[in-house]
Amino acid sequence: MVAAGRDLLAIIELGGYPNLMPVYQRLGFEVEVVNSQRKARGRLKKRLPDVIVAEYIFQSDFRDRTSNLESLMAVLQRHPEIRLVVLYLPEQADKLATLERRFPLFAKIAFPVTEREVEQVLGTLVGAPVEDRNATRTRKV
Repeated sequence: MVAAGRDLLAIIELGGYPNLMPVYQRLGFEVEVVNSQRKARGRLKKRLPDVIVAEYIFQSDFRDRTSNLESLMAVLQRHPEIRLVVLYLPEQADKLATLERRFPLFAKIAFPVTEREVEQVLGTLVGAPVEDRNATRTRKV
C-alpha cells in the first residue's frame, strides 16, 4: 500500500477526460504532470514516483513497438514497486491486452474516464475508503 503524501506522475498526451488533479491531491499525492513519454522517462531518471497514471495510445506506424507505453514499460521493469494505471480507449482493449501479457499493470480504466473510477483505483493504494472495496481494480471491457 502506498502511504499518503507520495509521488504520482501523470502523463497526459491526449487528454479527453476530467482534470484529475483534485482527485490526486485529495488522496494525498504530490503530483507532477508531463505531456510526453520522453519527458516522463527523463523524470524517471531523476526521481521515481510511487504511481504513474498514463494513457495507452496504440499506433501501428511505429517501427519497433505498437504503442506509446513500451519504452516506459521497459524502464518500469527495473522498478516493479511503481504502480501503473492506464487509461485506454475501449476499441484498443485487445491491443492493450497484448501489452499487458508482456508488462504488468496495476489497473486499467476505459474511456470515458471518471473521477470516481480513478479515485476508487488510487484509493486502494492509499487505504482511502471507497464505495465498493470488492470491485476489481482492473476494469475490463
